[in-house]
Amino acid sequence: MKKQITNTILMIEPVAFGFNEQTAVNNYFQHEQLSLGSDIQQHALNEFNNMVDVLRANGLNIIIVKDTFEPQTPDSIFPNNWISFHGEGQVVLYPMFAENRRKERRKEIFDFLNEQNCSIKNIDDFTFWEDQDLFLEGTGSMVLDRVNRIAYAALSERTDKALFLQFCKVFEFKPIYFNANQTMESKRLPIYHTNVMMSLANEYAVICTDSIDDEKERNTVIDELKNCGKEIIIITEKQMHHFAGNMLQVENDKGLLFLVMSQSAYDVMSNDQLERLASYNDLIVIAIPTIEKIGGGSVRCMMAEIF
Repeated sequence: MKKQITNTILMIEPVAFGFNEQTAVNNYFQHEQLSLGSDIQQHALNEFNNMVDVLRANGLNIIIVKDTFEPQTPDSIFPNNWISFHGEGQVVLYPMFAENRRKERRKEIFDFLNEQNCSIKNIDDFTFWEDQDLFLEGTGSMVLDRVNRIAYAALSERTDKALFLQFCKVFEFKPIYFNANQTMESKRLPIYHTNVMMSLANEYAVICTDSIDDEKERNTVIDELKNCGKEIIIITEKQMHHFAGNMLQVENDKGLLFLVMSQSAYDVMSNDQLERLASYNDLIVIAIPTIEKIGGGSVRCMMAEIF
């Protein structure tokens, strides 16, 4: 039986975290903080270590791989963009938009996972599409309903429609694709990853419906979620900009459910939204301001689920 959530998470410990100019061209959540200077890496490492401690204290199995100084990979802290796990030893590797992010795929990570009893039996490699400038960045580009076999994708430079459809065909997901935008300097520009405007849990979905400008596309997504029995918890674009859509439901070693979110996301959500979320699972709130502001990703991006 397919599961939507897991208790085992892969996380990459940063050694040279920093502002990535190659991703900033279309990730409008990134903000360069020159005031931190050389302390950026230490701030990010402190936030990473605290997140690991909090997750482990709640009974999650966290597998840590330490990054390397060479090659330089400032965004390695976000592994869910280049790899996903699908049970029975099935792994998928994805084509990445930024050239320096492609270097995050390291053979020793697979070797280490095998040593940790995360048996990798088959790797489906989509990375050759990088040669044709076509990209699909894992569970950043796609939000997967693993139980109902539905994949949601907001199309962008990092989420190619043809590759998305190919993924869905190979892994037997029903494709739901749409355009999601955010307002930047009075312009409506594509949101770089689906998982910053949408999060899917066992019984509910958190989604910024205002980002889907086309009414037909918006209704298609909403209807699909309702048909699957999901309660829809709508967030505003302002809340999305504070990563209220970038959350992940997990379970611990006793089967207890949690929703992991950042402090910035928690702080912008209403009492009603938080109560609705808490009715389904306990909330784990973690402060990662440096990682969010400079990396342009939040807690969900830092966790690659292992099934």
